[in-house]
Amino acid sequence: MTDERRPDGDGTGPGRARLLIGGGLAVVLLAVIGGSAGWILAGDPDRPAAPGEAAPVVTASTSAPVTTPPATTAAAPTGTRTSAPAGLTVPEVVGVDFEQARRELRDRRLGWRLVFGTGAGRSVERASPAPGTPVKRGVTVSLFVTGPAPAVTVPDVGTLSCSDAADDLVDAGLYPRYGTGRQGPVTAQEPVAGSPARWNDQVVLTCGDTRSVSPSATPSPTG
Repeated sequence: MTDERRPDGDGTGPGRARLLIGGGLAVVLLAVIGGSAGWILAGDPDRPAAPGEAAPVVTASTSAPVTTPPATTAAAPTGTRTSAPAGLTVPEVVGVDFEQARRELRDRRLGWRLVFGTGAGRSVERASPAPGTPVKRGVTVSLFVTGPAPAVTVPDVGTLSCSDAADDLVDAGLYPRYGTGRQGPVTAQEPVAGSPARWNDQVVLTCGDTRSVSPSATPSPTG
């Protein structure tokens, strides 16, 4: 008898089939796992969710993009700004003779008030508002004089109109007062012309026709 022995498998038996089937399943599983991992990493919203896996939530941004305006730089001011406003100011009258100081105020159409002191001299020691202060026309400036009010003589204004008489009194350092009004000629003054006075004293002027009109007589009835 001859004893012929064949190998246990020639590569075509059931063992090979099982190996091929097992290998094929492994390849398929790896492909599925790889694909799932790719979808997860890529965040693909179209991938269907695997069993037990939550579907990916895709949110769309509806807000408009925020636009930051470009920074602006303020333009540097040009020109030179003066510290003192332009216009009428109180003149420099400190140290000046008070009559000259008064003339300077009159030339600028400013009022004045003389306040005499008890010292010696005729100069202005201070002014209010102070020299250089911006003012409007007609503002009264007080001049403080170092010495007392000088003596003057009351002028004769009896032949002038009321307005002209007032100007002469002011020029002499006196102030007019009006007893009956400011219209018409001067009919009387007090103190009278030639009387001694001092700066800032007042002179009362009586202006206009002061003659009274007597009522007409009523005839008595006759019997």
